[in-house]
Amino acid sequence: MQLKICGMKYADNIQDIIALNPEYIGFIFWEKSSRNMTIKTLPEIPNTIKKVGVFVDATIEEIGLKIDQYQLDIIQLHGNESVGFCEALKQYNIKIIKAFSVDNYFDFSTLKRYTPHVDYFLFDTKGKLPGGNGIIFNWKILENYTYEKPFFLSGGIGKTEIDAIKSFLKTDVAKRCVSIDVNSRFETRPGYKSETKLRKFKKLLYEN
Repeated sequence: MQLKICGMKYADNIQDIIALNPEYIGFIFWEKSSRNMTIKTLPEIPNTIKKVGVFVDATIEEIGLKIDQYQLDIIQLHGNESVGFCEALKQYNIKIIKAFSVDNYFDFSTLKRYTPHVDYFLFDTKGKLPGGNGIIFNWKILENYTYEKPFFLSGGIGKTEIDAIKSFLKTDVAKRCVSIDVNSRFETRPGYKSETKLRKFKKLLYEN
């Protein structure tokens, strides 16, 4: 199981998290977010860690500029982006994650049109914000996910969910889950992650 640490904002903190060697580091490019990325240049990040840019209803041109500026490896779309929008983004030859906010009534059939045009889905908790609400959703609802497209599991995941994650990973649907996505539950303030807490979480996650 891979690990994505999202909502990074501060250069010194990014350096701390690089030392943990997660598979993905996420940066939010949405001005309304308290984790909005504002530093102009990233610290040097090893090629083993993929840089994910998170966007909420941005324009294709805005996304293209951020791809170039930060040398992003993956785009995560966390708004109401259409199938056509996802298809148009392929001009940048970059992997795409399309995020969906999930509750007990989520209709997974809405994903079908997206499957040819994205590389991954991400399932987050439906809340007041597009992401970073700090609460989990009922993962049992993912039994209704019938597509082969791999996905990221997000939404308020913290150390207290370790046992639940390990139980989830034994299910059939978890075979398509490529990564756990963490954010707000490991923060000392918005955008600043506790390296100590994340190190403990990672250790517990990979223990048998």
